[in-house]
Amino acid sequence: MDPKVLFTTFGAIFLAELGDKTQLACILMAAKTGKPWTVLLGTSAALILVSLLGVLLAQALTAWLPTEWIKRGAAVGFMVIGALMLWGKL
Repeated sequence: MDPKVLFTTFGAIFLAELGDKTQLACILMAAKTGKPWTVLLGTSAALILVSLLGVLLAQALTAWLPTEWIKRGAAVGFMVIGALMLWGKL
């Protein structure tokens, strides 16, 4: 295991997720249900599964496509999502 990759990934995801809609949904669910540990378990499992799917997809894509194409595809995807949000379509 590469500690540099581990801590870089942790830091990037931690900062990206801070204050986002997922965290706000967790706060709301924990407050509404009064079961914070159950909400923690459910959200942790969901985030682990989503991360696993992302890593597996990346692994599969890198077997077929150059990394540069994947980066460009991700950039285009972010721009499309941003444009849709800007125009109120998402």
